[in-house]
Amino acid sequence: MNKPLICIVLGTRPEAIKLAPVIIKFQESNNFLIKIISTGQHLEMVEDVFNTFNLKIDINLEIMKFNQSLNYMTSKILEKLVEIFSDLNPSLVIVQGDTSSAFSASLASFYIKVPVAHVEAGLRTDNIYSPFPEEMNRRLISQIAAYNFAPTEKSYKNLIKSNLLGKTYLTGNTVIDSLRIISNDISKPYFYNEKIKCKRIIFATIHRRENWNNIFEFAKGLKKIINNFEDTILILPLHPNKIISEPLNRYLSNIPRIMLVKPLTYRELVFVLKHCYFVITDSGGLQEEAPSFGKPVLIFRENTEREEVINSGNAKLVGTNAINLESHAKDLLTNEDKYKKMANAIHPFGDGYASDKIFEICSSNLLV
Repeated sequence: MNKPLICIVLGTRPEAIKLAPVIIKFQESNNFLIKIISTGQHLEMVEDVFNTFNLKIDINLEIMKFNQSLNYMTSKILEKLVEIFSDLNPSLVIVQGDTSSAFSASLASFYIKVPVAHVEAGLRTDNIYSPFPEEMNRRLISQIAAYNFAPTEKSYKNLIKSNLLGKTYLTGNTVIDSLRIISNDISKPYFYNEKIKCKRIIFATIHRRENWNNIFEFAKGLKKIINNFEDTILILPLHPNKIISEPLNRYLSNIPRIMLVKPLTYRELVFVLKHCYFVITDSGGLQEEAPSFGKPVLIFRENTEREEVINSGNAKLVGTNAINLESHAKDLLTNEDKYKKMANAIHPFGDGYASDKIFEICSSNLLV
């Protein structure tokens, strides 16, 4: 019997983190052939994650260029993947989340009638322009997908309400699987020393397209927080995109106790999460990861598709202005009861074995 071929397509670091445990499960099986395809969207950061999990990319599309448009990226990925899928004739294509890489791979699969499995399906803000283009990407992927894997009960209900033609399953979030696998094998970041260890650490990140016009407010809020709390240090990895990193460098490079650092490896990221006091971010992944370590999250966005962390008490949505950001951070730094309430909330993203469920569902549908 010929083994079914499964193509797993990814482009960004969050996709790599969340698909790594799924890839491992399929590679451990003798029942499937696996091809891992990278679009090259975050090539160096994806390679870091893959090195962490001892994985290798089979095909790299290498389509990225500086300051590329969504039109360019989507059309190039689509064109190349239609060609690759037509040649390989896979039995299933697996994508994760809501990136342009995931959407383009799903559309390419649809064009040649290959079923799609959508990992982390069902997230919604109910505003197709926020986040842009992710909200529409994930809606369209779920319409195409034969199998939708919801990370939470809320996302599962969102999918059921959508009356999809494909099947819907509640599996949990694979990011917790990755944390379970790697949390006992982490390394200190290059900048971590005794001086930092003596301070309360705020870990901050920003990268979303929707926040490109809010970077000054973000920076102004961070500056106010650090200037008012001398026992606190802030670690801010700079995103490789110069649209983000250059203004942050201009605004914050000379501020004492704000450390602008190069992007962290996945092991370094996990280390910082385990040792920080709380997190300020617009990252979806960190909204899921930080609560696993009991770290409160302040979400620098106007809305979030991960309302579970708000409802559970793990996180607060603080908007995108400096005054609100400073106010909520001050609460966590001065009010121990508020901090403990957020730190001790039970996170809603599963037991760390979502990839096992996804593997079993795909196997039962493909091996018939």
